Amino acid sequence: MARVLAPLKSAVKTPVERVRTRHKPVGRPARPRVVVVGAGFAGLNAVRELARGGALVALVDPRPYSTFQPLIYQVATAGINAGDVAYPLRAFAGKYPSVRVRVARLSNLHLDDKWVELADGTAIDYDYLVLATGVTTNWFGIEGAREHAMPMYSIRDAVTLRERMMRCLEETAEAKRPGTHVVVVGGGPTGVETAGVLAELRRHTIPLTHSEIKPEQTSVTLVERLDYVLAPYKPRLRDAAADALRKRGVNLRLGSTVTAVEPDAVILDDGTRLHSDVTIWAPGVIAPKEVADCGLPQGKGGRVVVTEALNLEEHPEVFVAGDLALPPQPLPQVAQPAIQMGKHVGRQILAAAQGRPVQPFSYRDPGIMAIVGRAEAVIQLPNGATMHGLLPWLVWIFVHIAYLLSGRNRITVLNDFFWRYLGPRHSAAPVAE
Repeated sequence: MARVLAPLKSAVKTPVERVRTRHKPVGRPARPRVVVVGAGFAGLNAVRELARGGALVALVDPRPYSTFQPLIYQVATAGINAGDVAYPLRAFAGKYPSVRVRVARLSNLHLDDKWVELADGTAIDYDYLVLATGVTTNWFGIEGAREHAMPMYSIRDAVTLRERMMRCLEETAEAKRPGTHVVVVGGGPTGVETAGVLAELRRHTIPLTHSEIKPEQTSVTLVERLDYVLAPYKPRLRDAAADALRKRGVNLRLGSTVTAVEPDAVILDDGTRLHSDVTIWAPGVIAPKEVADCGLPQGKGGRVVVTEALNLEEHPEVFVAGDLALPPQPLPQVAQPAIQMGKHVGRQILAAAQGRPVQPFSYRDPGIMAIVGRAEAVIQLPNGATMHGLLPWLVWIFVHIAYLLSGRNRITVLNDFFWRYLGPRHSAAPVAE
C-alpha cells in the first residue's frame, strides 16, 4: 500500500504545491495546507474562512455537490425539486483560487504522518485537517429497519421516497393495493415536519389528484419513544406541535418504541403491529463508518470528542466541526452550531498557522424552530420566549431561504414554498422528476 500511495500522494498534492509556489509571498511563512473532509454547513464555512485567509485548501466529499439538509423532506414530499437543495462544489470552489475539490470518500486517517487516505486509493498531505463529514442514519440495531425502512438523509433518499409514495398512490388508485399508509418513526424536527407535510398532502392534495382514493385508504402515523415530540423544545411548544399534527389527521403513537420493521408493518414494544406501506426512518443519527473506523476518540452517537477549541487533544492540528463534533458542552446537531463551528475552526487554523494560540469555541444561540404544516411552526428563542403559528412559519421560511448557497436556489425555493402553501392546493401533487 505504501508503494502505491507514495507516488499518488505526490500526484495529488502537485496542483496545490503549484498554487503554493505561485502565491507564496517573499519573506513570509508558507501558506498552510488544509484538508477539509465534508461539504456540509461546517465544512463549507470552514473552507470560506480559510480561503479568505490565504490557506491552500483541499475540499473532500463523496458527492460533487453540497446538500441543504433541512429541506430534504420537502424534496421527498414534492414541495421542491432535488436540484434546489444542491449546489455544485466546483461552483463554490471557483470563487476561491486556493481551493481544490476532490470527489472521493474518506478511507483512513494517518494522523502521525499528517495525510488522509481516500477510498479511490489516493492520498493528500496536510498541515491541518478539518473533519466535518456530518453524521448518517442510525438504525439502532432494530431488526429489519435497514432493509425495510426508508431513511431521509440525502437527495437520493428523498427522491427514492418520493417515487415510492407516488407508486403506492397510483397502485391504490388503480385498486392494485388496498391503501397507502405511512408510518414515520422519530418525533424530532425531521419526523414532525415530514409527518405534517404528508398529512396535508393526504387531506388537501390527494383528493384532487387521486379522486379514486377514499380517505380511509390513506393514513399518516408518527411513532416516538418519548411521551412528547420535539424533545429540545419547551413543553408548551411540544404540546402545540402535537396538537397541530393531530388537527391535520396525524395518528400519534407517543411513548412507543419500535422493536422491528417488516416489509409492510412496524412492530411496537407492546406487540402492536402498525400496517405500513411506506416506513420513513428519522429517529436519530450516528457518525459515519469511515470516521468510526479511524480510531478517533468517540462519545455518544459516535461523535468525536474534542477540546473547547474543537481540536483533538493529542493532535491539535486536527479540528472537528458540525454534527460530528462532541465538545465539552454538547450542542444540538442542527445547522446553526455547524455553521458557527465551521467559521471558528477556519479562524483558529489561520491563527495557529501564524503562531497565535487557538481560542475556545463559544456558541451564540439564535434559537430553534420547526415547521408543522401550512401556516404553523414553533420557535423557541434563547431568552426562553416561545411562539407558534403563522409568524414563526414565515420566519422559518425566510431563514431557510437565506442559508441556501445560490440566488437561483433562493428564488426557486421561495416561489415553490408560496406556490405550495398559498397557491392552488393541487399544485403540491407528488410527482417524479
